[in-house]
Amino acid sequence: MSWSPLNWKHLSRFSHSNYFHSLSLFKMKISALLSLVPLVAALPGKQAKQAKGSDASFGVISARSASPIHLLPLNAVGSYFYLGGNAQSYCPEGIPGCKQTNETVITGGHFLDVMVPGGQAIFVDPKGALRFTAPHSAYEPAGSSDGPFTYTPGNSFGHWSYEGQGASGFMACPTNGTTTYRRSRRDAAAPKWQVYAALQNATVPSGSVSDCIGFDALAVAHNSTVPATWEYI
Repeated sequence: MSWSPLNWKHLSRFSHSNYFHSLSLFKMKISALLSLVPLVAALPGKQAKQAKGSDASFGVISARSASPIHLLPLNAVGSYFYLGGNAQSYCPEGIPGCKQTNETVITGGHFLDVMVPGGQAIFVDPKGALRFTAPHSAYEPAGSSDGPFTYTPGNSFGHWSYEGQGASGFMACPTNGTTTYRRSRRDAAAPKWQVYAALQNATVPSGSVSDCIGFDALAVAHNSTVPATWEYI
């Protein structure tokens, strides 16, 4: 089939017309999409910022005026938490930026601030004790509770709380088999205070929840760009 000059000229005009029309539509679509970019970008950005805020890191000190546990630090030791003393942490050799610490840092509401793969979660065991998972393991005893734990930031101090299982925060219980902290004898043994959820049915070391002292968990912001340590042990 052959084309006459007239037919070719007509086809040429038609092709150019379609080309410019298509190009115009393409530009309009691109322009419309580009106008949405700031809006689309803004939404994820805001959500990401809020998620980052929920991952704030902090340490905890107890507040209970006129008590032996007032202003003691919360520390992770041997899979449990205690008031006072020092945390037990570990850093393997050759890990850049890793250091052992005697402080306990919490992040994300109920995790320890660690580098170890898989992290270390904080939970309340069936007896009511506040605990943390072992490195490289997510194991929690059957019947344990993962929360809710709530971190509320503040100006000078924030607040950390636990409301699972009907609890109203935390309490500290003496662990050395004596309640001599109520006496004034200088030779009285200083109790080691283990932290529990504030539950009336908790199984505490002394056998009596009345020996425990409820406290407010004040949260002190931990400003660092790296985790506190490799793992707590």
